[in-house]
Amino acid sequence: MKILRTPEHCFANLADYPFQPHYTEIQTEDGSSMRIHHIDEGPRHGNLVLCMHGQPVWSYLYRKMVPYLTAAGLRVIAPDLPGYGKSDKPASRDDYSYEHQVNWMGQWLEANDFTGITFFGQDWGGLIGLRLVANFEARFDRVVIANTGLPYNPNTTEETLQAIEVFRNEQPTPSLLAMQKALQKMTSTDDPATKFAYWQKFCWETIDLPVGLMMQMMMEQAAPSVKAINYFMNKLGLFRISPFRSSLAKAYDAPFPSAEFKMGVRAMPSHVPTTSASPSLAQQAAAWAFFERFEKPFLCAFADNDPVTFGLDKTFIEKVPGTQGLPHRTIKGGGHFVQEGAPDQVSAAIIDLIATT
Repeated sequence: MKILRTPEHCFANLADYPFQPHYTEIQTEDGSSMRIHHIDEGPRHGNLVLCMHGQPVWSYLYRKMVPYLTAAGLRVIAPDLPGYGKSDKPASRDDYSYEHQVNWMGQWLEANDFTGITFFGQDWGGLIGLRLVANFEARFDRVVIANTGLPYNPNTTEETLQAIEVFRNEQPTPSLLAMQKALQKMTSTDDPATKFAYWQKFCWETIDLPVGLMMQMMMEQAAPSVKAINYFMNKLGLFRISPFRSSLAKAYDAPFPSAEFKMGVRAMPSHVPTTSASPSLAQQAAAWAFFERFEKPFLCAFADNDPVTFGLDKTFIEKVPGTQGLPHRTIKGGGHFVQEGAPDQVSAAIIDLIATT
């Protein structure tokens, strides 16, 4: 397996990320050695909170939550998924299957022997982390999730499967703005797999995915003129020298010095098991069977303005016994990345759950 490693100098002078790196070596399916990075902050013997990120971000996403959690006496572990942040980056699309990610992070978890864990996951961090909870139940005491899911759709219609296939193979690659407009036009009655196909196609077919630009546009307020200039410079391949490129954009671009480092962020959306054609269908069914009898505390803290996952918390509350009787929270104005948009609210949900259970 070809594996890339982002040079350390790419992470120099990041704003608000003073954390010391920790590295763990694991083995890939072909026997290659791969290094996974994590941060470890707070008192060594404090209650352990495992925070897992999604696509296309990295542990930098948790920089605003770490001070809240450690001030409450908690120990915070935040890894970078393979393909992200300071972790190594396999170079092939096929390397990033759902099952590979679950296996790799399971090895990392066992190698560090973390126990007594309160898990927090968002986006892909939830997809992978919830599978870790199912595979290593004894290591986990509680679960908190925000803006994520455990996709399982065994009954996709043939019509929907064919429509997605035609869209992927025959339609032109959507631009960033075209992809955003297409998603906004879709309604709650559209099949989620069809809707998500726009994001999958955009990510996979955009060779140099504009990670920093997307995060800056999503997470920061800017004048329309500034957005237009940044978008135009990105089209010219010059966004990295834009005078309006923020420190946040620089931080989210840092793991990817060139397009070849971005295979993970491009490939992983295509591996989300949104239809019955997913190779992870059986594993997802087993995971849901596990959570339908899971009685440990399980708290939902979803944002009120995330179009990607809005309403998915209801599925967990209906199906997971451990959700009953808990004060599930609606994160106000947090957006998809609640760690950026409402770190105080999310941290409070985690702190209060640990204190009361």
